Amino acid sequence: MPSIHELVVTLRQREGVAAAILLGRDGLVIDGQAAPGVDIEQVAALVPPILQAADELGANAGRGALQTAVLEMPGGLAVVSPLTPDGVLLVLSNAGAAIGPMLYELRRHREQMASLV
Repeated sequence: MPSIHELVVTLRQREGVAAAILLGRDGLVIDGQAAPGVDIEQVAALVPPILQAADELGANAGRGALQTAVLEMPGGLAVVSPLTPDGVLLVLSNAGAAIGPMLYELRRHREQMASLV
């Protein structure tokens, strides 16, 4: 079975991925790799409020807890995916990157990734 680090490395090596970070719900980095100029500690610290707001939205809208959020910004996408109650995956892509296949793989292999956390 691969390790958390191997998961992060594999995601980071995908074309168009600027960062792959596994973090706790408290925003602390468990493991991460990023292109130069991406501060993984700073980026990870900003994720907990997004998770909280998305979970509240899901609860109040009768949709349940967040599984995957894709945030689009001019410089690229941020994919936030809670894997376990304590572990969250954050992937940052570059502008124009084709992330469809990666989103499919994240959904398909969510349980396997969660078992690593």
